[in-house]
Amino acid sequence: MEKNSPIWTLGELAAIFGGTLEGDPETLIERPVPAGDADPLGLTFAESERYFERADSVPVGAILVTESMPKGRSSVIRVAHPRRAFGQFLGMCARSLPLDDGIHPTAVINSEAWIDPTAQIGAFAVVEAGVRIGAGAKIYAHAYVGENCDLGESVTIYPHAVLYRDVTVGARSVIHAHAVVGADGFGFVWNGSQQQRVPQAGTVQIGEDVEVGALTAIDRATAGATRIDSGVKIDNLVQVGHNVSIGKHTVIAALVGVSGSCKIGSRVVVAGQTALSDHVTVGDDITLAGRTGVTSDLTAPGPYLGYPARPFREATRIMAATGKLPDFVRRLRRLEQAIEVKDITEDQS
Repeated sequence: MEKNSPIWTLGELAAIFGGTLEGDPETLIERPVPAGDADPLGLTFAESERYFERADSVPVGAILVTESMPKGRSSVIRVAHPRRAFGQFLGMCARSLPLDDGIHPTAVINSEAWIDPTAQIGAFAVVEAGVRIGAGAKIYAHAYVGENCDLGESVTIYPHAVLYRDVTVGARSVIHAHAVVGADGFGFVWNGSQQQRVPQAGTVQIGEDVEVGALTAIDRATAGATRIDSGVKIDNLVQVGHNVSIGKHTVIAALVGVSGSCKIGSRVVVAGQTALSDHVTVGDDITLAGRTGVTSDLTAPGPYLGYPARPFREATRIMAATGKLPDFVRRLRRLEQAIEVKDITEDQS
């Protein structure tokens, strides 16, 4: 099938970005490209001379540069903030997955669900009883929306995402493909002979403008609610346990594990492969570097690193010292041997 992509001239793009063009205004641009990729229909950006040299080293349609960047071989559009302009261009090039208006005839919609007339529901999606779907919402093919879920205005649920019962999703939030929201929390007790499941009777509440990545799991609460506040961004392959609370505008990278009943504050940054033990609290404005292990509460704002998590500068000093341990051991052995020789000499004298 032929791709229906927009095409712009450099003159049009310069006007859109409010920049100054140096090059042929009729040159066609179709797509964004990374700096250094050869593409006569591509647009890239460079904020430093090093990246400009890389971008300018291959044939490219044009480069977004600062107003003071030296002239090169390529056509350029000079703007105050090349990164922002490139981000604007990325938005112009973004294409939504196809989804027809209305409800696809193969979708399975319970008669007790309420769906705004402007919502779109794709093929083979399932919407159970008691569901409310707001204006402009998009439910893609094969998605499952369980009983009594409440989806706000302009929510997007991508293919094969699963929302168990009683999940609330705020306006403009996005749940990506194969994410699972509201599955049972990991609750078991030993009854003397085997692990016995603890019923998980709570809910999941997701605020506005939240993004949940593909293959991420957010468990329902044992009682009460697992809460993801507004503006939170969660990457792919993240595990959020039962009764977790995540504050506004926190970002969580891939492969993070958050154990049950943790409380993460607002504006927290959690880098990849970080793990949080159950019931710990991470305060506002904290950054957890990659592979950090949080085993106790962290309250002071700032960066942390290591296992267990320590303030970043302390952790890096410990890591640097750890690398010198083999040398320390050799020196200690030499000192021990020297002391032994001295003791023997003194005993013989």
